[in-house]
Amino acid sequence: MGRAFLVYFLAILAFWSVSVVKAEDAYKYYTWTVTYGTASPLGPSQQVILINGQFPGPTLDTVTNDNIILNLVNKLDQPFLLTWNGIKQRKNSWQDGVLGTNCPIPPNANYTYKFQTKDQIGSYTYFPSTLMHRAAGGFGAINVYARSVIPVPYAKPDGDFSLLIGDWFKTSHKGLQQILDSGKPLPFPDGILINGQGRPSFSGDQGKTYMFRVSNIGLSTSFNFRIQGHKLKLVEVEGSHVLQNIYDSLDIHVGQSVTVLVTLNQAPKDYYIVASTRFTQTVLTATGVLHYTNSQVPVSGPVPAGPTNEVGWSIDQARSYRWNLTSNAARPNPQGSFHYGKITPTRTIVLANSAPIINGKQRYAVNGVSYINADTPLKLADYYNIPGVFSINSIQSSPSGNSASLATSVLGTSLHDFIEVVFQNNENTIQSWHLDGYDFWVVGFGAGQWTQSSRNSYNLDDALTRHTTQVYPNSWTAILVSLDNQGMWNMRSAMWGRQYLGQQFYLRVYNPTQSYANEYDMPSNALLCGKAVGRKHP
Repeated sequence: MGRAFLVYFLAILAFWSVSVVKAEDAYKYYTWTVTYGTASPLGPSQQVILINGQFPGPTLDTVTNDNIILNLVNKLDQPFLLTWNGIKQRKNSWQDGVLGTNCPIPPNANYTYKFQTKDQIGSYTYFPSTLMHRAAGGFGAINVYARSVIPVPYAKPDGDFSLLIGDWFKTSHKGLQQILDSGKPLPFPDGILINGQGRPSFSGDQGKTYMFRVSNIGLSTSFNFRIQGHKLKLVEVEGSHVLQNIYDSLDIHVGQSVTVLVTLNQAPKDYYIVASTRFTQTVLTATGVLHYTNSQVPVSGPVPAGPTNEVGWSIDQARSYRWNLTSNAARPNPQGSFHYGKITPTRTIVLANSAPIINGKQRYAVNGVSYINADTPLKLADYYNIPGVFSINSIQSSPSGNSASLATSVLGTSLHDFIEVVFQNNENTIQSWHLDGYDFWVVGFGAGQWTQSSRNSYNLDDALTRHTTQVYPNSWTAILVSLDNQGMWNMRSAMWGRQYLGQQFYLRVYNPTQSYANEYDMPSNALLCGKAVGRKHP
């Protein structure tokens, strides 16, 4: 009897051991080495930034809740960081890869990122956050697939393409940095690239349906995306499953990503894939090729034209993006089970961008404050209580009207606040705003000045969530954010020259009761710099 019980007990123990092991989320290990190389994307040979010899960098294919252990080796001649655009870094701003959270990796050194794609699905990107490195490459796609047990609201596509599209400069990243440092704005770009090339080709079988994950990885310019003779079925935007509207073309702004399904239901030949700039006096165009595998006919005819109307057409399209309330995203519960429109915001923050001249140089500002990086990451200063690095509320939560100034601006908020943020754009140029650590509901677009009565036009039912939103010229965009992720989070212009010259700040989402349930501890391998040098790791 005793032996039989022992065998039974050991069998049960073995079963639970296997179950526990299986239940843990997968770990994926990478080593990426960052180097300089040469490429000729616009004709002339120029220096680019490679990851493992690739330009653009490797695609990071992951599944919801994967643990990513990524050792980044810096072989450049300047300190370097990658940031994971749209990955929320739940409770873990330590891994966000921006200068407010991380010391940059010195030349000939490395840092191992450890983060999780917690409760996320969708198409995202990574890119360098340091200096103007992003202008030379070092960027790539992040695709987060749903777990096998979680349904998605469309049939599995027959193939999956990532398209990294963006404006490109013949000037080197150091040359562009010198232009900005001298007090001038970025020049107009020299061209548009699709996956670092002039005319890439994507092949598919007639009658089949393919997923195109399209991201604007550029520095400064919106573009319109279209495929000759084919419709685009929008299915996902930055982690939101959306109503599957059909479009002829899509406006995609700097830092944004969309996912569409395209059915190859036309005659077998080759078709243009087109991206052309929007909101620019000169229109730059890049073309790729959609190649039917049974095609014997090259691309022909004029390149299909984009929309001629700018703001009106684009804003109508933006308002047509709607949350799919009955679909789930990464978790099994429907997206619509979170009734964001029924929650009263705890505070309203109005953020006005501007382009002041400070000390004779072009800068960009938020509520009159132009951000300057501290020598110590704000997250480390907060952790070690180092004085003199930043002060809370060094930026006001609404425009002050005071003359512009330089500061390391941090806006204090409380964990579990639910806030309304209005981006007020009084400039005659389109803006693109991004918030690390979060997605947010884009509830309203409007012309002119936002007022309290503007709330009457908000979509409080089925606005989608995303991490980057456009703000049209001389207009406003309103978002709602549930501050459920403690940490130090960068809110910035996604337009990289503006970000570099100060159109950013940090949102400190804080709870004075330190708890592992709210935030992970500082990683034991965190790099220390500035005033944190010599401090003890946890």
